[in-house]
Amino acid sequence: MLLTLTTTHQPATDLGFLLHKHPERVLERELPFGRAVVFYPEATEGTCTAALLLEVDPVALSRHTRAGEGAPLEPYVNDRPYAAGSFLAVALRDAFGTAMTGRSKDRPELADTPIPLVAELPCVAARGPADLPARLFGPLGYTVDAEPIPLDPLFPEWGERPYIRLRVSGTALLRELLTHLYVLLPVLDGRKHYYLGEAEVDKLLRHGAGWLETHPERDLITGRFLRFRELVRQAEAAFGPDPAEVEETPSEPRPRLHDARLDRVAEVLEASGAARVLDLGCGEGKLLRRLIPVPQFRELVGVDVSDRALEIAAEKLHLRERPELAGRVRLLHGSLAYRDSRLRGFGAAALVEVIEHLEPHRLNALTAHVFGDAQPRTVVVTTPNREYNTVFGEDAGLRHADHRFEWTRTEFRAWADAAGAEYGYTVRYEDVGDVHPEYGPVTQMAVFERKVGGV
Repeated sequence: MLLTLTTTHQPATDLGFLLHKHPERVLERELPFGRAVVFYPEATEGTCTAALLLEVDPVALSRHTRAGEGAPLEPYVNDRPYAAGSFLAVALRDAFGTAMTGRSKDRPELADTPIPLVAELPCVAARGPADLPARLFGPLGYTVDAEPIPLDPLFPEWGERPYIRLRVSGTALLRELLTHLYVLLPVLDGRKHYYLGEAEVDKLLRHGAGWLETHPERDLITGRFLRFRELVRQAEAAFGPDPAEVEETPSEPRPRLHDARLDRVAEVLEASGAARVLDLGCGEGKLLRRLIPVPQFRELVGVDVSDRALEIAAEKLHLRERPELAGRVRLLHGSLAYRDSRLRGFGAAALVEVIEHLEPHRLNALTAHVFGDAQPRTVVVTTPNREYNTVFGEDAGLRHADHRFEWTRTEFRAWADAAGAEYGYTVRYEDVGDVHPEYGPVTQMAVFERKVGGV
């Protein structure tokens, strides 16, 4: 599948500075479902076109198809390698993630300037009414050209497939166009290739900020992006009431699972009495943001394997603007799969939705390095409860494409009990979020306490 981005803003080759991809180089990226390539078929002063080509591996797809999904041949014969949808959206975020933030070191003023842009996709999955592309992109100020693709050009009477040639054009900020494509391509498709969990709500709110709240098709976008009623309710609670509707007594929204989980972990860390705390797999710093206002925490250290995540964390925590945090909050680049002497001597550590992102064969190393080498007095671990996935409408599969495994309650406790016994920790368990009478909590949490010593 292919996406091209073209500008005639002069000099047009400045598009390379905005996309952070040099026009004279070819970038190749391996993804869990295939290979993405970024290249420039045209790069002149007058016109510059950047292309994102995605080759999806159908064999790999068949191996990861969930039980009971689709018709008998669906895992092997489908449109996923050819029609743009959620796969292309993931590849777009991976290839142009920095551009989507609107940052450009070499052309900062251009990043904040609307320029003429054209996005073209030769084959897009568009399951819905014929006017759906115009209803989605039109209110955002774009000119939309959607040409249906016939089932067979030689036999037009056979009708059309649910695919279109899509061209979206207008004068806009590049970051806005990329964000709109990232959100709306899966909405057009209506069939995401990965498990939908509460992380999708955060993703929609983050990338929909500033435009989705007032979009006339907000309900349609939210419903097709998230699909499941519980996730849609979480998003609606965050958006607040529809501006077009008047509610006499708006109800108090329930806290989102993501927030409830971080809030509970922060409470446990504070109750531990620790003064020095590690956030292992800190991501964008959401837990650290909750810990910073607590005077008890004299030193807070976030660790993540992603440089980009650490950059975002530093921005959101305003570390540069707050010199008083310089000696108290640190962000470290590192992998939990390797021993790291910088992590020793802390009173507490948290691994919030981290372990499931590791390959299973790396888990023993993480366990040894955290509990056996770093040895914080208190360790808090949260992870999805696989049994609860049925409540979301899936009989099998993982909640997120980046998860390498998910544990049942029995499996999680077996790992935690074994780790505690081997490294001298007692373990207690808590349920976080909604609890189903049969399937248990949506999130399971273990709190490890070292039996002797401590900091």
